[in-house]
Amino acid sequence: GLKITSEGDLTSEVIDQKKLIDQHYYAIASKATILKPSQLNVPKDKFQSQFGISWDDAMAQGMVFNAMDACKELSCSPEELNAAWGASKKAGKLAKFGGGFYCGKVEMSGRKPIYVFNGFFMSMRSNFTAPGKSIHYYTVEWDESTLSWEDFRGKVLGPTDPGQAPKDSLRGQILADWKALGLKSEPNVGDNGVHASASPFEGMAERMNWLEKPCRKDSFCSALLRAGLSESTIKAWSVDPQVKLADGKKGSLFDALEDL
Repeated sequence: GLKITSEGDLTSEVIDQKKLIDQHYYAIASKATILKPSQLNVPKDKFQSQFGISWDDAMAQGMVFNAMDACKELSCSPEELNAAWGASKKAGKLAKFGGGFYCGKVEMSGRKPIYVFNGFFMSMRSNFTAPGKSIHYYTVEWDESTLSWEDFRGKVLGPTDPGQAPKDSLRGQILADWKALGLKSEPNVGDNGVHASASPFEGMAERMNWLEKPCRKDSFCSALLRAGLSESTIKAWSVDPQVKLADGKKGSLFDALEDL
């Protein structure tokens, strides 16, 4: 079985102020809320061929914003920005510059068009940061000789799609009892009731972010230090960078470590 080692609540105000959800989805959020456009490595040729204006001109004219600043510039809500982003996508006015790295020409009536990075993220973010919301967390441990990480995710937690989850898994039970549990809607792939780390490394990264656990006070992080990794490498890896994989291609570090 699982042993709960700690639990608690984090309010939306704390999540917003400390940018915990932004750090959690760093690969996407870095372009949407953490970094300014001038700090991004934008392929200028792709920008110009998609939008018909040079990157330097768009920047000089003050037309480029991350998603958070776009909401302020357009005086709109995250949901309104998401709707405008959806319209841009439909109209073929989005450019993909890399994994989780998108720019869209966003147009709202009565306002000048602007170029926005990862405009879809703000409505995702508001699920965690809107006033009155909170998350309840547990840290757990178990004996890996009796329960593999793969079975912890597949059998104890259940698959991402709750409809595919075993009835006795956490996601399966939440799906069956969602009304009694007071949820506003039936769980689905995007909002499936419970999140769990996909690997021991991801678990460590999430403790260090959400619970502000120092590396040297985390058992897994301490083990990595003893194995010869530096704290700066662990920190760089903890935001799920794109890395060179065994087949020579680039991919997500977290995906490569899933279930290990």
